[in-house]
Amino acid sequence: MNLTLTKQGRAAALRRTGGEDGFTLIETSIALVVMMVVGLGAASLFFYAIGANSTSRDRELSMAVAQQQMERLRNTEFLDLETTVTAIGGANKTEISAGRSYEVATTIVETFAGNASVKTVTVQVTPAGDTVLAGITRVFGGVTLVTVRSSTGVGPNAGP
Repeated sequence: MNLTLTKQGRAAALRRTGGEDGFTLIETSIALVVMMVVGLGAASLFFYAIGANSTSRDRELSMAVAQQQMERLRNTEFLDLETTVTAIGGANKTEISAGRSYEVATTIVETFAGNASVKTVTVQVTPAGDTVLAGITRVFGGVTLVTVRSSTGVGPNAGP
């Protein structure tokens, strides 16, 4: 059995492969550069997603702290609102939730000047300090809850 190809056999083999025996070094390098660009684009999306998740977590925890404060004030008699705010840490205090500090500012004002029977309660919560993620400093704006309380209702908690 003869393993060498004749001229006709070699010509037939070249026609089947189209005259190409494989990838050149330039083609391989270009393919690697294209794959690297696509990979870096995907990596930047991961960093963006991590930042969005961090912001979402801050917002969720801020909302939980604000809701807790608002529930304390909703369970308080109307006439004792200011006293309760002072008793639970004052109008401006710091609370810790899930290992993060939050600044809580509570404001109680008369909704209508001269009418002490309707008050607007505002609870504003902002994370203390800046969040630094992947070398980028983000300042989160916080959460504000506002409600109006009235003493004009009927019942044991009704004020003057």
